[in-house]
Amino acid sequence: MSNIGRLRWTWRVVILLLAFAAAWSVWLRPVAPRVGPVPASLHGDWPIAPPAAEGFDGRLLGQAAGALLDGPFNVHAVLVERHGRLVAEYYQGGRDRSVYGLVSWRQSFGPMQLHDVRSVGKSVTSLLYGIALGEGCVPDPSARVLASYPALDRVASDAARAVRVQHLLDMSSGLEWREGESGHDDELRLFWKRDIPAYVFAHRMVHAPGSTFNYNGGGTAVLADLITRGVGVPLDAYARERLFRPLGISSWDWVHDVHGRPMAFNGLRLRPRDLLKIGRLVLDHGQWQGHQVVPAAWIERSLQPRLATGVSDFRYGAQWWAGTARWRGRDIPWHAAFGNGGQRLFVVPQLDLAIVTTAGAYDKLPTAIAVNRLVQGVVSSIRE
Repeated sequence: MSNIGRLRWTWRVVILLLAFAAAWSVWLRPVAPRVGPVPASLHGDWPIAPPAAEGFDGRLLGQAAGALLDGPFNVHAVLVERHGRLVAEYYQGGRDRSVYGLVSWRQSFGPMQLHDVRSVGKSVTSLLYGIALGEGCVPDPSARVLASYPALDRVASDAARAVRVQHLLDMSSGLEWREGESGHDDELRLFWKRDIPAYVFAHRMVHAPGSTFNYNGGGTAVLADLITRGVGVPLDAYARERLFRPLGISSWDWVHDVHGRPMAFNGLRLRPRDLLKIGRLVLDHGQWQGHQVVPAAWIERSLQPRLATGVSDFRYGAQWWAGTARWRGRDIPWHAAFGNGGQRLFVVPQLDLAIVTTAGAYDKLPTAIAVNRLVQGVVSSIRE
């Protein structure tokens, strides 16, 4: 065989091996079977109780979770806690990909694995803004945003100067912004931009500030910039010291952009159990085990949705979604952090209930609808 022949043969072998490795990871790799509903006993993590002890009909709770996990939704985890006790915890393997990844890989999931929670990071950023506000480090929500950016303020239109911090929190800045559209995604461009406030406020005004909801990750990125400027450390460092460490969250990650900044609007990775801790923090008015982590006034303010979203009957405010579920013949409110792909944290204050889901169904509407319906199934399983 000539040298050229041997080289061709070698390359064919390499290509076949690479193809097999890709096929193995994407379609063939075995993943862990489903576990649950009994929570794993991990020392010092979550108190555990049987569903009946916390007022659930265990059979109905299992049916609600099972319908989601059994469906074609690529759901990876479902966790339910009430009164501070974990009553149900499910994990199963499936396909997943990291932020801006192009290929989904078959992976196993369990109580110790981090999961990409996508835009749930927006709600976490809101909590961080509330902490920084309580420390006097960031502008009041009533303040004009561009007052913190004099160079932009000098060249901005009157309409842009009217944008308040609260408008960014509520995604009602009035700035034109498009996300998730084929061929045009303003949020994706945030990954590359050095001057994020200048990029966000370069968009033209299409609505009066405060009048119209328009999903805008750029506003979240500006909120993160205000926090970073005010506290003097990167957003993830501040999150570690002021939020995650007080909650006992030690395993987490926040993906950075090309300039080394954590992407507040995307890229947060948490264990589902630790995301559930954030739900308990909100339910307990910003307290964790008797320690006030987030000012109670900020939690109260965050759970007052201001704007209709045009998505189902959901409303929005302070980087949190809101809706209702039926219980005992009446509507009761829930509040939620939403992340693309099926990432959810629901809190139902009137029932002292928190629910977490993680999934790998990015940009898949059926999964988004299915995980949103889970809250009704879980609420319906509560007997007292």
